[in-house]
Parts: sequence; structure tokens; C-alpha cells
Amino acid sequence: MRSFALAAALALGLALPATQAGAVEGKLVLYTSQPNTDAQQTIDAFKAKYPKVEISFVRDGTPRVMAKLRAEFEAGAPQADLLLIADAVTMEGLKKEGRLLAHDKADTAAYPAGMHDPAKFWFATKLITTGIVYNTKATMKPESWLDLAKPEAKNLLAMPSPLNSGAAMIHTITLTGNLPGGWGFYENLQKNGALAAGANGDILRQVATGEKLYGMIVDFMPIREKAKGAPVAFVFPKEGVSAVSEPVAILKASKNPDAAKAFVDFLISKEGQELALKQGYVAAHPQIALPAGYPARDAIKLMPFDAAKALAEEPAARKRFSAIFE
Repeated sequence: MRSFALAAALALGLALPATQAGAVEGKLVLYTSQPNTDAQQTIDAFKAKYPKVEISFVRDGTPRVMAKLRAEFEAGAPQADLLLIADAVTMEGLKKEGRLLAHDKADTAAYPAGMHDPAKFWFATKLITTGIVYNTKATMKPESWLDLAKPEAKNLLAMPSPLNSGAAMIHTITLTGNLPGGWGFYENLQKNGALAAGANGDILRQVATGEKLYGMIVDFMPIREKAKGAPVAFVFPKEGVSAVSEPVAILKASKNPDAAKAFVDFLISKEGQELALKQGYVAAHPQIALPAGYPARDAIKLMPFDAAKALAEEPAARKRFSAIFE
């Protein structure tokens, strides 16, 4: 395991993009799974730095964004210049197909090794971890993933299905690759009556209302709701957590690669990463503070994850999970 603090002693921030703002202009089309508000804030912040660039965006969940993009590939007319979506495994698939444009000059010196694609085809912008949420009325306060298989959690656990969620699939592959029991962990959850269905918002609703007392969920949702008074608490289990990195990439078919590279440079710069913090997320940059309600970076263990390996393992993982929870 490695901690979020791996690069604490590295260089102070990223250099400003070499491209001068005045030299970057034209149109850009962004396809993204970011919430609309976040996407607009990101674009507004970029345009404040590059006023001659006109950006439009298409927003939907990652599966629908990818379905639209693949239909455009089939038609031979991809419209997007940039892709900003939930997970690196999808980016690895596009990279393998030769759909992405490398940004060789992107400055990633301040980031720990493994955060971005080593060949610089995609770049992490956030760290959205998956941990445990529980209702504060629950008698057991979980500290470990293994606690979810205990009798106290019988028929009281809800989690997103990796058959319907890319982030949940990454979580499943990460846990089975790092927990001592491997797939036995999920077999024990199934025997304990775990429910594998619904999106993160539905998991939060079930736990907050007491319909279920425990859930697997992305970090920011229960942390934000707890601050609003919801009867929930979030745990970063002691074994570590999985994470999706909301990577950004430039499509090889981009009609404006210079502006697209400037957009990537902005997102991974210290300024762009501070925007992620203002939006309430854990920035990928190791020197940016965490939002209110989070522990210190060095208190959060991030389980090792290899996006290329996960891409190869996904079909088998899908079959295995389906066989356990069918």
C-alpha cells in the first residue's frame, strides 16, 4: 500500500504551461461525466486564463458519454477534443485502441509515480476513494473491510454493482487484488446477505434512512451529508481504499490540440488542483489540502492499482462477480 503523502517532499507545484495564453485560441469540445456545475466552473476558470478559447461541453455519466463517443468513432466523425471521465480503465482502453493523443510536455514532476499514465496519454485530476458509510445508530462501527462480513452486518449492507458502474468495478478489482481473501471476501458478503445494486446516491439514501446500516460508497457524498446533519459517518478502512482519478485525455482526432494541451496543463497545475479542492474533492496533487471532514492525506492508505492490468482483468471479474451475486 502507499499513502497519499508519497510526494510530500517533491517540487513545490507545477510550472506554468509553456504555451502563452494569448497564443491559444479557437474552439474546444469537452465530453465529461463531471456534474454540470463542476464542469462549468472548470471551464470558466480555464477561460479566465485563456479568454480566446471557446469551450462547449457535453455532460452525462461515463457509460453514456462513451456510448456517444463510440457511435461517433463508428461514423468516422468524433466531435470531442477532450475527455474528462470517471476512471482510468476506460482511458486505458482508448489508449490501447490508439484513440488518444500523448501530451509529452505535460509537467507531472510534483506528482507521485503511478498517478498519471507513464506515457502521458491521460492524467489524474482527483482522487475519489470508495470506503464504508454507516448509520450512526449502528452498534458496530466498522474499521475494516472484513467487518462487513460480520453477523452485525447481516442483511444490512448495500453496495453499487460493478456490473453497472465503472468505479464499482475498479473498487472490486482493487479489493480482490489486495485483500488476503481475494474473491472470498465477496463470497462472504453474499453469504451475509449483501445487496449489490443501485448507484452511490441510492446507497447513501438507504443508509441515511436506516433501511440499511452499512454501505460501500464514494467518499465525498457521505462526508458532505454528515456536515449537513445526516446520521451517517464515513470510514477509510485500515487495509486501504480504492480510488478513481477522474482522468483527462486528449483525443487523437482533436481539431485543436494546442488548446486541448493547455486545458490539460491547467487541470493538473496547482491552480487547477486548487479548484478541485474548492469543489469539495480530494485533489490529485499531493500538496493540496483536503476538504473539510477528511483526515490528513497520510492517514488515508491508497491500495495499489494498475489500470492496464485492470483493463485485462475486467471481463473475468465481471463473470466472477455475476456468478457470486446471481
